[in-house]
Amino acid sequence: MHVHEVLQFVEKAVYAKTGKRLNDLQRAIIEGTLKRQKYDDIAENCGCSAGHAKDVGYELLQMLSDVFDEPVDKGNLKSVLERQGNLNISFGDRSKSMINNHNIIGCINMGSEQPTTTQNKSQSENPEFQRVKNKARIEAVGKLRQFGLSDEQIAEVLELPLDVVKQVDFQE
Repeated sequence: MHVHEVLQFVEKAVYAKTGKRLNDLQRAIIEGTLKRQKYDDIAENCGCSAGHAKDVGYELLQMLSDVFDEPVDKGNLKSVLERQGNLNISFGDRSKSMINNHNIIGCINMGSEQPTTTQNKSQSENPEFQRVKNKARIEAVGKLRQFGLSDEQIAEVLELPLDVVKQVDFQE
């Protein structure tokens, strides 16, 4: 998955909790934060002042804290999203990537570690959130097969029924 899919995940979670959509600057702040950019750089890319980007960023992080029911700041945004969506987010850090000899920028690798926190009630009861989460798991099947995992291992890691894993086309 790519950065726009991370943004879709956040957008759906925000919309499910607040009924509001992210604006372009908020989306740029999330992307920039995950790429460890400073507010000055994010502001320059968006054509606004650094002060405005900081103000919007502060409000956004407060909103995400409410949405995910845990404190969110620039320093922990990545880990919060990984826990909330059972994702392993990597933006070009090849030293931590499971794929060698590829130039990976802005992708998400599904990890085998299960989240240690429970989802908040609004997420677990939201069918759209569950659909997005299951879609991400199904999309990860092909990637995990490339790493040599068996269908049984993939089913266990992704918490999917074995018959669902076996139905996923190997050529995805």
